[in-house]
Amino acid sequence: MLFQLPTLPFAYDAFEPYIDAQTMEIHHTKHHQTYIDQLNNVIRNNPDLEQLSLEALLRSYQSYDQKTGLIIKNHGGGHFNHTFFWTQMHPEGLREPIGTLAEKIIATFGSFQNFKTEFESAAKSVFGSGWAWLCIDLEKQLVIIATPNQDAPLLYNIQPVMGLDVWEHAYYLKYQNRRVDYINAWWHVVDWQVLEKNYQKAIELVKPRNTEIEGVVI
Repeated sequence: MLFQLPTLPFAYDAFEPYIDAQTMEIHHTKHHQTYIDQLNNVIRNNPDLEQLSLEALLRSYQSYDQKTGLIIKNHGGGHFNHTFFWTQMHPEGLREPIGTLAEKIIATFGSFQNFKTEFESAAKSVFGSGWAWLCIDLEKQLVIIATPNQDAPLLYNIQPVMGLDVWEHAYYLKYQNRRVDYINAWWHVVDWQVLEKNYQKAIELVKPRNTEIEGVVI
């Protein structure tokens, strides 16, 4: 089965003035589509990969020849990360944590403001292109990490709760080199009701080490 570009549940201008419509459209229809196209080219040339989910492909990318594995890691990661990215956003979403995730953030970071400071620091620290993530680790604890390029959290045996794309294509048309302004704008578009659901799902997906998932041992 070949992968397809997901349809967004909002208009490209839904997040004005924080994220401009042109950036959203290019980000979705050009950048995300390119990751999918490159990943599908690999699958067409390797029909045995059609039976694997995107998650299984990413977890097993080192099992293939170097060229194939690198495309799966980079472009499969790009597809995974961007699909996750779009689902976190809602023009009328909740802008502060709720539920179990809110409690876990306070327990882990001391306050919502402390969490925001640490997350923003991770996003600012990315050299070049990459992502900042709030994740659940194998001990079911909240962790903030930064990843380079299109590395998906699954490659680090952690499950994402929130991810911020800090590639320049995500913000340059509006913010140019002002990544900090883009990071600050993120809090105006992310929906914490979705993140609470992501947290609950991540907890369920965390598996002990040496667990077999779709034929891949983690």
